[in-house]
Amino acid sequence: MGRNSNRAVELSERLAQNVHAVCRHYLPAGRREGRYWMVGDVAGTPGRSLYVRLFETERGRIGNWVDAATGEHGDLIDLIRLNQRHGRLSDTIDEAERFLCLPPATSDDERTAAAFAKPARAGSPNAARRLFAASKPLTGSLAETYLRSRSITRAINLPALRFHPRCFYRPNEDDVSGTPGSFPAMIAAVSDNDGVQTGTHRTWLDPTGVKKAEVASPRRAMGNILGNAVRFGTSDDVLIAGEGIETMLSLHEVLPTMPMAAATSSAHLAAILFPPALQRLYVARDRDAAGDAAFGILTDRTQAAGIELVSMMPELGDFNDDLSKHGASVLGQRICLLLHEQDRTRFSVD
Repeated sequence: MGRNSNRAVELSERLAQNVHAVCRHYLPAGRREGRYWMVGDVAGTPGRSLYVRLFETERGRIGNWVDAATGEHGDLIDLIRLNQRHGRLSDTIDEAERFLCLPPATSDDERTAAAFAKPARAGSPNAARRLFAASKPLTGSLAETYLRSRSITRAINLPALRFHPRCFYRPNEDDVSGTPGSFPAMIAAVSDNDGVQTGTHRTWLDPTGVKKAEVASPRRAMGNILGNAVRFGTSDDVLIAGEGIETMLSLHEVLPTMPMAAATSSAHLAAILFPPALQRLYVARDRDAAGDAAFGILTDRTQAAGIELVSMMPELGDFNDDLSKHGASVLGQRICLLLHEQDRTRFSVD
């Protein structure tokens, strides 16, 4: 069995552990029926021909699927390959790693016992925690300048945010030749519902501090991201969740005591894990197709969990656009109208 085949087997097992999130992301038109996720075909067409096993049974493993109309079948790696129309297994492996936010596979030599004595590989949770620990407070940093340029002023002392003056950047094929290997970066801790850091998110910045670095991928995450988020405050029964860090920091400007979570992408927002005591989830949506899809998936998930879901739609593209154009006072007035009355009193909209 070749290296790619071995990696595909490993990823198939990881995907099976997150089978609900895989189905919601790649087959959003489907729905759960008993022990299966039902949909029309591997492309995600509405229907009931294809079924994915959500639980281990005597007849099959978690993640195995069959299309009764065509006879096609396989595991979740096969499903993603067909869904994304990949011609090479390596493309599917890259896609699965991006979805799970895993680092690229190491070589066989690096899997030896001696490798365990080496420093944590780039992208691992340990490496993510080390990067965050090696970063500095935001106060007086280029990251503070960047946030202030986006009308965000209350983020300076948030424990989830830090700054690194020379954060490593690996250029990819979409970057121009000669792209530097490091940039200043805003560093954000990704954590689970218990507050345990599982990953780190990086936003690389232009040396002027007024915009992101001019690279192909100015935002990247490392570590275990799926289901987790960059958290501002400790959530209990009420939470606001959204995609981007700047989106949530914009709402933090007018709701500084409200617990918030930035999932870092629409796919991860759709798969965010709910706190055990959560009763009401506000979703700060982005005004685009990906935001609509994430909200649709969250609608199904919150209904199944008995959680009230409340949509918060920006006037412009996202809430940072609203804050930058209209200011905190106007944004606060709009947000106040979207909150339940008891939450307005409890979290005191500024």
